[in-house]
Amino acid sequence: MALWDRIKESASTMQTQLVAKKNDLKSGAFRDASMAMCALVAAADGTIDPSERRRVAQLIATNEVLQNFDALDLQRRFDANLDKLTADFDFGKVSVLQEIAKAKKKPAEARAVVQIGIVIGGADGDFDKTEQAVVREACFTLDLPPHEFDL
Repeated sequence: MALWDRIKESASTMQTQLVAKKNDLKSGAFRDASMAMCALVAAADGTIDPSERRRVAQLIATNEVLQNFDALDLQRRFDANLDKLTADFDFGKVSVLQEIAKAKKKPAEARAVVQIGIVIGGADGDFDKTEQAVVREACFTLDLPPHEFDL
């Protein structure tokens, strides 16, 4: 199977698993951590181009699991995290990883945050090495083994 197909299949599998847990993913910690994860993946290569921002914004607005939350609030949180990362990536990453760590107390939420990172990373069909690296880093922040997610 080609890498492209494996990425699409993995992102699709993660999305299916997320939807199955939708009713369990309604906490503020999950909301904050998932928006931090979206921003971290979007900024993984150190730049955020307008098309990437639009793609992530569209995914936030249309993702069935994230519809548990107000779309404008999610957008505001995503933008705030992106602003931190674009102002100073290394310092911003510390702050964003702290947001992601909010989901650590509930393993189902922590796994869902990682799955959202994979879905966002694979949305363009290219879950590249920098995106995989920041999702792997988030796994360590959440005390989850990266190999559980094929990272």
